[in-house]
Amino acid sequence: MNTISLDGQSLTIEKVYAVACNGARVEDLDDATKKKMISSWKWVERTVSEDHKTMYGINTGFGPLASVRIKASEAAKLSRNVILACLVGVGEGLPIETVRAMMLVRANTLCRGYSGVRPIIVQTLIDMLNRGVTPVIPSKGSLGASGDLAPLAHMAVVMTCDTEGDREGYSGEAWYEGELLSGAEAMQRAGIERVAPGAKEGLALCNGTTFMVSSAALAIHRAEALIANAELSAAFSLEALTGLSAAFYPELQEVNQLQGQEETAANILNYVAGSRLVDSDTERVQDAYALRCTPQVLGPIRHTISFIRSSVEPLLNGATDNPLIFHDPAIGDPYFSVSGGNFHGEGIAMWLDFLSIAIAEIGNLAERRIFRMVTPELSNGLPSMLVTNPGLDTGLMMPQYTAAALVSDNKTLAHPDSVDSIPSSANQEDHVSMGANSARHALEIVENVTHIIAIELMTAAQAIDLRTDGANRLGKETAKVYAIVRNRVEMVKEDRELHLDIEALADLVREGYILCCGQRQAGLGQKKCSSDLPTKKKA
Repeated sequence: MNTISLDGQSLTIEKVYAVACNGARVEDLDDATKKKMISSWKWVERTVSEDHKTMYGINTGFGPLASVRIKASEAAKLSRNVILACLVGVGEGLPIETVRAMMLVRANTLCRGYSGVRPIIVQTLIDMLNRGVTPVIPSKGSLGASGDLAPLAHMAVVMTCDTEGDREGYSGEAWYEGELLSGAEAMQRAGIERVAPGAKEGLALCNGTTFMVSSAALAIHRAEALIANAELSAAFSLEALTGLSAAFYPELQEVNQLQGQEETAANILNYVAGSRLVDSDTERVQDAYALRCTPQVLGPIRHTISFIRSSVEPLLNGATDNPLIFHDPAIGDPYFSVSGGNFHGEGIAMWLDFLSIAIAEIGNLAERRIFRMVTPELSNGLPSMLVTNPGLDTGLMMPQYTAAALVSDNKTLAHPDSVDSIPSSANQEDHVSMGANSARHALEIVENVTHIIAIELMTAAQAIDLRTDGANRLGKETAKVYAIVRNRVEMVKEDRELHLDIEALADLVREGYILCCGQRQAGLGQKKCSSDLPTKKKA
């Protein structure tokens, strides 16, 4: 997918991923989309100029100051002021792909025509995406209602300028061609003119669930690749531990009626088909839960991810700012403003919390299999810590520590953020979603579990090397996994630094290697861009 278009109705998770991570271009707005936007924008301009209607967010203050009327001559300045006032984010900057996803989703939201903004606002965001201007957005500071004010303000300040006097006013920071610059300089180098926001446009840029929804889209995309890789690594460990295939038989899955279970079991059976390691222990009658119950754990997680996708994806096309401008030809004035709560992220927060819990469980199960492989009493004949020279070398003892630490970290991160709320804005905003925290935590859990699966792949490959003729006894598909792993990292024959091996295999997991053949399943790969920020250099 090299190019996408925006119409406010057809944005998908795959399109967000294509633009955010793979650099797909966004087409200029078509005439029909511009027409929708211009109609509602002209109504806003008329409302402001008439100076007798009081409309929240158009000619009033915000939050507890909503009753304060603003003069028509100050409406544009109000737009710029709300952007500046919301520049309160703290913490590390968001990954580049998360910011690009935000810019795309915000542009799509605004082009629906309910926000009363000019097409140039959306076109500027499109130009920034296409030319590689990426605002620096601190990761913390949003309550998830009224939307993601602080993150969006840090985006908006780069693309906007003061409405009077110095058009080079404060512009934040942005990445451009590997350099960290002032927003104004980044835009100038890219040949994009900053926009002086008109009435309501500042609020329309800042108020909405954009950080939550765009982060959810990326988290879901990565989670789909992760669950597929988790089934693959589970099959690899089943081989390494000479597990039993009976627990994966189709009839057993069918009678349980648990959604996702049958698919997971079928995938794992397919991966180990032809194996001479699986079922090789004729004396053992059943395996521990970490092997035997894999379909009952990973299956529902697969179903959960599918459910969350179906819940979140429509919101990529939602109008989430406030107020919104509606059109009804049946009434005297066909346009009118409605102040509501579409900016509230409670639903997204709950779905992201659910996703966090589900993904954390992938890591829980994988770590238990890692532990079994390095523990001689549990590994069905493997040496302690999978070491070839015990005593002098410690083998794979320490990677299990890392997996355990990440699992424990996930238990804290998976605490539901949506159950929390702190009243703000003089109690006008007396219930908030904390969905931005849910978004950050979900993405962090996905990254933690990516490393846990990488450690499982490394550990299982080591275990297979220590089985007599292990590599030649693998199933047809798991043999391909083994070849891929060994192409990335070597067997640990003596103690050496392993963090590079873990990262190399984490890259393999991010890239979405599915079906044990070293090829990406369409649409599931995660380009490595989340942590590869250029070297910081001030303009």
